[in-house]
Amino acid sequence: MADSKLSYEARRRWSLIILLIGLPIYIGIALFVVSLFDRPPLLLELAVYIVLGFLWMIPFKSVFLGVGKADPNADDDKSK
Repeated sequence: MADSKLSYEARRRWSLIILLIGLPIYIGIALFVVSLFDRPPLLLELAVYIVLGFLWMIPFKSVFLGVGKADPNADDDKSK
């Protein structure tokens, strides 16, 4: 597997796309799949939604790492 590192700006853009477009689609798919089954007991249903809530982010962990921090490539010297 090739080690393809995304730049900070690319990770910021992809994280925004994932959150604004991909996550709502995932939520819709998860709700549809869960609705195909009979309604389980409340605690089991809650556990399913919690697991599904964490499952979506596992493949995107590398995209979201460090996005909330300052750009490491930005010039810190703004006095010039």
